[in-house]
Amino acid sequence: MMYSALRSLLALSILALLGCSPADEAGTPSGEEQVQVPTPAPQQAQPEAPASPPAIPEEPPAGRLPEGITPAAYRLDLLIDPRQDTFSGTVEIDIELSSDAGHIWLHGKNLEVASATAIVDDGKTVEARYEEVLDSGVAKISFAEPLPRGKFTLRMTYSAPFDRNLAGLFKVEEQGNAYALAKSESIQARKYLPGFDEPGFKAPFDISLTVPAGYAAISNGPELKREPAGEGLEKVTFATTRPTPTYLLSLSVGPFDMVERPAIPPSQYRTRPIPLRGFARQGRGQDMRYILDITPRMVEIFETELRRPYPFEKLDIIAAPQWPSGATELSAAITYREQRILVGDNPAPGARLALLQIHAHEIAHMWFGNLVTPPWWDDLWLKEGFSTWGTPLALTILEPDGGHELNAAEEAISAMQLDSLASTRAIREPIEDNNEIRNAYDAITYDKSLGVIHMVDQYFRPEKFRPALGRYIEAFADGVASSEDFYRVIGEETNTPELTETFRSFVEQKGVPLLNVTLECGNGAAQVNIQQQRYKPLGSPIESIDTRWTIPVCLRSDAGHQCVMMDEAEQTLAISGGICPEWLLPNAKGSGYYRWTLPPQQWQALLDNFPELTPTEALSVIDSAFAAFEAGTLPESTLIAVVRKSAASQRRQVVTAPLGYLEKYRRNYLGGEVGDERWEAFLGFLQSLYQPVLDRTAGSSDNDDKLLHSELQGFMALVAGDPAIRQTLADKAIAFTGFKGEPDAAALDSDLYEAALTVAVQDAGPDFLPHLVKFRREVDDPRFENASANALGGSNDPGQLDAIHQLALGDNIGPREAFGLLQNALAQPAVRDRHWQWLQANFSAVVKKIPAQWRRRTPSLASSFCEPEKLTQLQKLFEQHGKLTPGYQRRLDQTGEQIQLCIAQNEQGKALVNALME
Repeated sequence: MMYSALRSLLALSILALLGCSPADEAGTPSGEEQVQVPTPAPQQAQPEAPASPPAIPEEPPAGRLPEGITPAAYRLDLLIDPRQDTFSGTVEIDIELSSDAGHIWLHGKNLEVASATAIVDDGKTVEARYEEVLDSGVAKISFAEPLPRGKFTLRMTYSAPFDRNLAGLFKVEEQGNAYALAKSESIQARKYLPGFDEPGFKAPFDISLTVPAGYAAISNGPELKREPAGEGLEKVTFATTRPTPTYLLSLSVGPFDMVERPAIPPSQYRTRPIPLRGFARQGRGQDMRYILDITPRMVEIFETELRRPYPFEKLDIIAAPQWPSGATELSAAITYREQRILVGDNPAPGARLALLQIHAHEIAHMWFGNLVTPPWWDDLWLKEGFSTWGTPLALTILEPDGGHELNAAEEAISAMQLDSLASTRAIREPIEDNNEIRNAYDAITYDKSLGVIHMVDQYFRPEKFRPALGRYIEAFADGVASSEDFYRVIGEETNTPELTETFRSFVEQKGVPLLNVTLECGNGAAQVNIQQQRYKPLGSPIESIDTRWTIPVCLRSDAGHQCVMMDEAEQTLAISGGICPEWLLPNAKGSGYYRWTLPPQQWQALLDNFPELTPTEALSVIDSAFAAFEAGTLPESTLIAVVRKSAASQRRQVVTAPLGYLEKYRRNYLGGEVGDERWEAFLGFLQSLYQPVLDRTAGSSDNDDKLLHSELQGFMALVAGDPAIRQTLADKAIAFTGFKGEPDAAALDSDLYEAALTVAVQDAGPDFLPHLVKFRREVDDPRFENASANALGGSNDPGQLDAIHQLALGDNIGPREAFGLLQNALAQPAVRDRHWQWLQANFSAVVKKIPAQWRRRTPSLASSFCEPEKLTQLQKLFEQHGKLTPGYQRRLDQTGEQIQLCIAQNEQGKALVNALME
């Protein structure tokens, strides 16, 4: 893959569930003023008729289930034997009805329900019929006679095949063993559990699993007992859970290795110990040591920072043999794709950093999302955004010198690229269709939220913001909370209206603010004029840039540091002391989620003082410079100066910040063949920047230097085409895989797997690709499995395309690996047109192969194109086959817009590439 791919409160919560605000409850429309009207003549008082509860609608809901039906508890009893093809069991759901009903709506998908019965309070049973009515998994329960309002129990007996595409309760086979695991988020629990599959429906679960004798069985509650259940089977009963939404249910069964650790001891905020265990597929339990070692300290950090105890009775860490996402925060049973956490005792720096980041994120979820849950997916940011923000917070405490605040700044800045599109979405916007839910899992929800929360935390100070955050968690523990609930509690606790308005303006509006900043000096005074508008690159279809935010703006100069809360389209700030500064940075500490630009002379003055900036400030300069260039307001000479300054930095994140842009410009605007004059000039420019960095970091024992060295080697080999580095990497891959001798496991570390293997596929001759395919079957290394699949897609030999296509659709490549292989194949300029032709002709087979929750992403397979005809073909493909990929429209719009922007910036991109080579 190319370089960029390498790189009151109970009442309030009840009102939130009912969709009301306090003002609504009081009889005043929310957000409206009370208006005095003439008092009518007195009339005889009439008794007020009680409001009728809403009737259950006849039409199936495309989005949220209708009001008036609430699950109160589940009792789930399943037979799960991964050696078989199906599972079966019963579920009982205690339900409260607000009105009489002849039917109800709930969720279920591809389930064979053998019987359904309603049991009302007096013990009467009413027969029911289960029917799946929408492809999204909406089902109807029809009763033989209407049920009265009140409580009843719905009992269903059912069965279903194990999913083979990493969704719902799925089955995978690794090294001759079969495992069953449940991937429930977002709306996959309905594939193994008929029920109420929405985050706002939290209820306690009693779970029992009948499994093969001796197999591990894992769920959200602690295991209470095991007892014989027939020939070769055992029944495992778990403790009742806290109120839990279905998307956080954990069910894992198989011959897992279990690694039990001493319990996490009590803390200042918790009196009981937390049992800690790790699970990995058979034979890989020893590789759980690293993640288990760091877990107790991470839990302690979050408890201390949030001043709230870890909320569950135990903590299991599960390495899933296959998993569609990197990890899922299943309550008390966090489940990871094994490539992310089976890293050995001495992981490569990149693997170690990735493990730290994902583990901190998932532990943060135990509070953000699991203990306090959003009522619907439009408030996803309240769990994903805060867990992403909590990650660098915890890691910086764990490793004060680890540079984690810079990693967080990188993530927030990366979101601005997606947020610059007209087709982007707001952090919070309505989701009215089940097929649109997964579109909310993007950089806007995760990384933009991170940037906005960090900006608020830094501007209003942690000592003010974080205690209010803890109060929010306490207020809604075991319940649900919407954005309005969050705003209200945070506003009450901090008594700072500007804090709430900042959140509202950034959460509810899409786009990146752009600040046009001008320093004005004269007549013994100095001031800064600031204008805000929405950022718009060249060629963008954004129609209006007049969006207004409430922005905490902090400026830094040689005259000092000043801040202003900007809530107008234009504001002026007087410089303290009236002394005109020599230089000005419009984003002090780099903590603001906005871009900015300066007049040419002030850009130059800032760059002259670039070494004085903090690393996070330098990242803001680099991002704003590239953004200004792509908006047509910054000359290429200034941008090149920025790139040179970044390469001279001592910090990894600053050095690598321009690399993704440089790859894009090389791919789209350089043209020609490797080895011609233009390529040689481009390579020479990059060598002048990055060879000194490679020399400086070679042999370093510092983890960040090691990671920087690996990243630059991959970039110089795959983007710049540096022949010496390509030879070095190919030799490493050849030695590691034993292509010309015995395999040497020490020849290549995991941070270079993908780059080195890709170079070898391209340079080591046509026989290396089949050798790599064979070697993949012989080595048991989850990280290698993923990297080598991507590398196979990197072939630029037209004679190997048929073999690559067969691999993509065959059984030797997993569903997720198949997507990465194809993505990399379609990024290879020499052969991507032929790959694209094949993809169009075999689209249905590709969709069937890749993970179900990834199918909406398929338009992004065309993201490396920059031609009008490819855009037309992409749109036609989804006109014909879009029904195979529900929810695709958002990604299609974004990919199409990226292609349009690439076309519109053609002349400017070529001018920059030419300037780089002068």
